[in-house]
Amino acid sequence: MEHVRIATYTIKTGSFQELADIAHKGMLRTFQDQPGFRKYGLADLGEKTCLSISLWETRKDAESSVPVAANWVRENIGDRVELRSNEIGDLAFFEGALARV
Repeated sequence: MEHVRIATYTIKTGSFQELADIAHKGMLRTFQDQPGFRKYGLADLGEKTCLSISLWETRKDAESSVPVAANWVRENIGDRVELRSNEIGDLAFFEGALARV
């Protein structure tokens, strides 16, 4: 079972794409250096809301990512976003399409 950290942010200044570009170059690399990291991505939910999703091997790894993310956000985009919510959960499944024959 994988574990997920989901956070939502209000975008105070700039565009979603600007934030995504900054996060892709910085937050992704920061997470890649953390134990148990699997995947990370951002989604534009509209109305100045951004969703951050990261997958981790263990719940402890996911929980440990919270202060790492908070520090990175504060140091790099703290003037552009405001944290709305932060949740850790157990991912029952996350699958894609079946191969077509």
